[in-house]
Amino acid sequence: MLAAVDPLQDAPGDQDNVQVLVSEILGNENAHGLLVMRSGERSGERFSLALDRVEIGRNPECTVCLDDVTVSRRHAELRLGNNGYVVTDMGSLNGTYVNQERVEEILLQNGDELQVGKYRMVFFDGANV
Repeated sequence: MLAAVDPLQDAPGDQDNVQVLVSEILGNENAHGLLVMRSGERSGERFSLALDRVEIGRNPECTVCLDDVTVSRRHAELRLGNNGYVVTDMGSLNGTYVNQERVEEILLQNGDELQVGKYRMVFFDGANV
């Protein structure tokens, strides 16, 4: 089992942990990684990263649609490169954060927390399983 824990411990007890079975990443032979919601009404929801390009935003056409006013229509994009997924902010109003730091573009590491609007997700890299 893989687990990622928020170093700030800003949730009580085990509510701060995200646990993912290795088989959930390896279950999809095309998956290069996984995003897991860690907070809010969608907590625990999983998004398999099986595409080379994944759009995150409020637009229903986005690969990962997050319908909330804190999320821009086209908020962020994940692109699979030689070293893994790179997240790029697409000029969003509220910014894109990785491990509580606002970023324009950064290579995601296994266990990184990605925040888009009010949504917090943990990134699991299938290559490191």
